[in-house]
Amino acid sequence: MKTVNVHEAKTHLSQLLAAVAEGEEVVIARRGKPVARLVPTEGRRGKRELGWARGKIWIADDFNDPLPADFLIRKR
Repeated sequence: MKTVNVHEAKTHLSQLLAAVAEGEEVVIARRGKPVARLVPTEGRRGKRELGWARGKIWIADDFNDPLPADFLIRKR
């Protein structure tokens, strides 16, 4: 956990957010007393793994084919 003062947090906010995105917690202090904590948001835990759903989903060969005319006719 890293502690920074308010001035440093304002000056280096982009770098602090990058550190938080990597999982680090940052405490912002005013006159040496902690007033806020920057933590990663829920659901965002590092980089996503490519191909994680390989073999679990499929797309039909006719996915891009036009729809049949009887499907497109709107009945009242």
